[in-house]
Amino acid sequence: MEGENAAMAPLPEAFLYFLEANGLDPSLYTAIDSTPRYIRLKPGCEACIEEVEAEVKCNLEKVEWLSGFFSLPPHVQIAGSRAYREGKIYGIDAASGAAVMALEVSPGDHVLDLCAAPGAKLCMILDLLDDSGSVTGVDAARHRLAACRTMLQKYMLGDQCRLFVADGTSFSVIPTRSRSDCESCESGSEERVDVFTEWTSRRPWKERKRAGKSGSPQLVSSSQPPELIYYGHRSGVVGLTKGELFKTLSDDEIANKGYDKVLVDAECTHDGSVKHIQKFEHWGWRTLQRRVLDAERTDDLHALQLNLLTNGFRLLKVGGSLVYSTCRQNTLSISLTVAQNEDVVEQFLKENRAAELTEIDAARNWPCKGGCIPKTWRFDPLTSRTSGLFIAKFTKLVISDF
Repeated sequence: MEGENAAMAPLPEAFLYFLEANGLDPSLYTAIDSTPRYIRLKPGCEACIEEVEAEVKCNLEKVEWLSGFFSLPPHVQIAGSRAYREGKIYGIDAASGAAVMALEVSPGDHVLDLCAAPGAKLCMILDLLDDSGSVTGVDAARHRLAACRTMLQKYMLGDQCRLFVADGTSFSVIPTRSRSDCESCESGSEERVDVFTEWTSRRPWKERKRAGKSGSPQLVSSSQPPELIYYGHRSGVVGLTKGELFKTLSDDEIANKGYDKVLVDAECTHDGSVKHIQKFEHWGWRTLQRRVLDAERTDDLHALQLNLLTNGFRLLKVGGSLVYSTCRQNTLSISLTVAQNEDVVEQFLKENRAAELTEIDAARNWPCKGGCIPKTWRFDPLTSRTSGLFIAKFTKLVISDF
């Protein structure tokens, strides 16, 4: 009853004005949050459905519009189930799963997840890749990416993956498509230094020392070089030298050797999260004003999102696809405001002639509606029964100077 009263508490006038200015329904926040919990079944583990249902004492409801997904009542916990411990299921919101499906990942693709932590979308991408291609995960928060590394190992999906602690707005490492990508790879290994061998779970002394000194989680800056904290045997790293892995290429070279698919799941203000906004009942509405409604913070986030999108697109090869979304799974937070979605998309399109918005055909069967810009989509938390999402998909075109 206490949680119910908190959910029904009146919203402050400043926040109501903010919602009205962005065309948002206040009932998103005053209604009791009944969004289901979603899980994805790892391919080949269909036989464990009845086992999971018996352990959690409820039926799994199949999500008809999203293959491999099931919903559970929001209060049901899966962490204690045998299937979860054995890596047969993992939690991921259905809307986030839709963003991954919008990429249309194919076996053999080289995929970049520019805001990878905590790792559920990364795992789903790796499942879709099957036995060929690679996934590169990037995140600015070292502690969150370390959790992502643990998740990959738990679900035994790390063989084709590599993880970099890096600022997504400046990251520039491209995929290694074959050994022929590095001219110097033809020479004997005895002539090369700093060659990457098989990855080991034992952390280097420098990483352990850094973790011991860090009293609180830290984010890397754009001036810091990327730090490789994990790589699988078939991720393209083993056998390379550090110079080959971190080789700087021109934009023209990246256009030919960049990623086939890029996912940019950008940071937002949390204004779309029912659960997150309800926390301000305890934190104080002044904190809401500072963290969500503050114009300077909103402008900073707009710039961050635009820079993430721009750099992700730069790393995309010609003909490749990029999906931009505003979502954060670990806090169930999404942004529904125009300033953090359509405005970013419009400015990006103005500044990038090679970018073209692409239709997401599968979205016509999803419980979502069109955004303010044609070919963009929104998952409304109330109608979609998800945590909410904004999605836009771009294709990289060949631009001639003549």
